[in-house]
Amino acid sequence: MLNKKKRNLFVRKNITQDVLKKTGLEKSLTAFSLTTMGVGAIVGAGIFITPGIIAAKYTGPGALLAFVLAAVVCSLAALCYSEFSSTIPLAGSAYTYIYAVFGEFIAWILGWALVSEYLFSVSAVAASWSSYFQNILAGFNLHLPSALQAAYGTAGMPHAIFDLPAFVIIMVISLLLVGGIRESARINAVMVILKILVIILFIVVGLFYIKPANYHPFLPFGMKGVVSGAAVAFYAYIGFDAVSTASEEVKNPQKNVPIGIIGSLLIATALYIALSAVLVGTVKYTKLNVADPVAYALHFIHQDWISGIVSLGAVIGMTTVLIVFLYGGTRLVFAISRDGLLPPIFSKLAPKTHTPVLNTWIFGIVGSVFACIIPIDKITELVNIGTLFAFAMVSLGIIFLRRDPEFKDLDSAFKVPFYPVLPIISFILCAILMLELKLFTWIAFFIWLIIGLILYFSYGYRHSIARNQ
Repeated sequence: MLNKKKRNLFVRKNITQDVLKKTGLEKSLTAFSLTTMGVGAIVGAGIFITPGIIAAKYTGPGALLAFVLAAVVCSLAALCYSEFSSTIPLAGSAYTYIYAVFGEFIAWILGWALVSEYLFSVSAVAASWSSYFQNILAGFNLHLPSALQAAYGTAGMPHAIFDLPAFVIIMVISLLLVGGIRESARINAVMVILKILVIILFIVVGLFYIKPANYHPFLPFGMKGVVSGAAVAFYAYIGFDAVSTASEEVKNPQKNVPIGIIGSLLIATALYIALSAVLVGTVKYTKLNVADPVAYALHFIHQDWISGIVSLGAVIGMTTVLIVFLYGGTRLVFAISRDGLLPPIFSKLAPKTHTPVLNTWIFGIVGSVFACIIPIDKITELVNIGTLFAFAMVSLGIIFLRRDPEFKDLDSAFKVPFYPVLPIISFILCAILMLELKLFTWIAFFIWLIIGLILYFSYGYRHSIARNQ
């Protein structure tokens, strides 16, 4: 007969014990490493695309206000993540935090939703990377066979079968990550710096071509347009939560993880605002509803030589996003496996590099298969809802964290200000944005959750370490 603990679906993880023991992951990351990881995840190709589309369709020249509003919403969730990561510096991000305060069943649902965020983000970004990379090749009059240019069913590409560049880039980054997090972080930092320099180049050049008349009317669609634009801009900021998955590999996690989360969000916000302001100043907002508004603006002001640099910057930008999301996904799966909810193969570390090698290759291969055979518009549907669900649960979880006597003795270098008002507002805002998502997204989300529940009750429920201790 099973005892009460073994039957309890909401058994909670012993966090105090896990924080004190050594896990085998190498502690080599600093605040700078984490900040570049966060910037690498947030500032991808989207910075070259979303400001123009938001200006043309939602806000007019006031696009920067949409990014400010989206940053405020994200910053509330970021503050909650920072307190959790400071109190519970363990791999797994929101999954681990929710396991501590709400118990195993809710943690599994959240963790499974986050697996979709990381897995489908890797797939979607790899497909975009492939498109940009092939544009650069086309500039040198080099073309892949049409069957290998994109996934089957991709719009406008009737002969496409398999996206070869997407497969190759995920495999290359998987190889980089299995070599060790220290080396991966260094390469990511270099690429993030290059990406920021490309963005700054556009801002500096664009400043000389700004026409004040382009800023009038500043908000042709009113504040409603700013709110609608913020809903789109919000998804440009997704990625800072990946920083908290690195907690166990940080030298001083209680201090450095909050710095990495908040610092990366501030830098990314400044870049988005500056680029938006220059973009709408150089070109009338009505002309920016194009796939590549930054490149269009450069052509418009006859600075074509920079356009190629921007395309290269977009490829570099997406490469850093792939590094961070692939890393974050493997560490999430590592944490779930270590708790017994997934097979132990996913938490096995290589003796030399202290990285989950098999986990990384499996995650990379699955992500590359999705990227290579499923059109990008279908992949991206699951990314947003999994992220918002995590943000909402972490925001709500802070209230339970503060009220639980089990955590009062744990060190915490960061506390959410204006508690409990800010966590409650963060939860409400995330819930509102979730309700704005399409019906198809909700249906796909529930199908993904059903698959997760089947996996949990067929394997995780019986092998849970917390339940069997």
